[in-house]
Amino acid sequence: MQIHLAPMEGVVNARMRALLTSAGGIDRCITEFVRVTNQLLPPRVFHRLCPELQLDGKTPSGVPVYVQLLGSEPLPMADNAARAAELGALGVDLNFGCPAKCVNRHRGGSVLLDEPELIHSIVGEIRAALPKHCPLTVKIRLGYRDRSRFLDVVAAIVDGGAQQLTVHARTRDDGYTPPAHWHEIAPAGERFAIPIVANGEIWSPKDAEKCLNDSGCNDIMLGRGILSRPDLALSIKAAQAGDGYQDKDWQQIFPMVRELFQDSLVNCAPRHVGGPVKQWLGYLRRHYPEAAGLFEEIKRLRAPQDLQAALLDHQQAA
Repeated sequence: MQIHLAPMEGVVNARMRALLTSAGGIDRCITEFVRVTNQLLPPRVFHRLCPELQLDGKTPSGVPVYVQLLGSEPLPMADNAARAAELGALGVDLNFGCPAKCVNRHRGGSVLLDEPELIHSIVGEIRAALPKHCPLTVKIRLGYRDRSRFLDVVAAIVDGGAQQLTVHARTRDDGYTPPAHWHEIAPAGERFAIPIVANGEIWSPKDAEKCLNDSGCNDIMLGRGILSRPDLALSIKAAQAGDGYQDKDWQQIFPMVRELFQDSLVNCAPRHVGGPVKQWLGYLRRHYPEAAGLFEEIKRLRAPQDLQAALLDHQQAA
């Protein structure tokens, strides 16, 4: 069983990929999307969104990172996929699942799920442009407004030559509202030979077990669940193997929060230093009461020195 880290725009950047993969259990990461319009992008764009290209395409923990592309023009998408491979990407992933209105208005992401013929063209052009050794994967939702074209979309992706498909088990109109409809992935697995990864609403090992049973998939992708509980992948794999596992407590997780803050001091403008930590605490507080308390302490702090002092006080009090 493989567990992939979801490419959450504005959240799972290279810093977060490094932290989460250091906790263990993750087998693959995907970058935030590279937005493709009608031109070949310069290498600096790929390096900015995937600095792991300087590390043989892997996180510091050695986990492979695929470069994700988002767009609707087959030939520019193919040109940029080829460039990603030339720069050392270990795989290319296509985003046909983003639900953001601003993306959908410009014919990107999940709006294309109503156009399986176009998806087929995009996938086919990219597969032809990539070296044979470079995997092409695709991420979708069950549909845009509804699920009526789901199997047509999967057929287009398979016929286009993709090697793997990840399905977020909700439509774009479902957004992130529970539940995820894992059972609706199953017909695709029964009809097509392509390996399918199930995604959506997996917060615990029990959720993962039900997701695998309902979807018929062998692999899963984690997003908000692993942001809320950084050792979730380890816990799921231990449960699948029947091994005992002791969940990490807050004292074991907090050093990761400190590490994110130290990185932000170096790589963020002073006025933005607190943003990444506050954002992550917003997820962590779902699982750790201590994270909720720390968030309340620092949510109105802006100055880097004030934030640093508050984190130090929290560490000493823990």
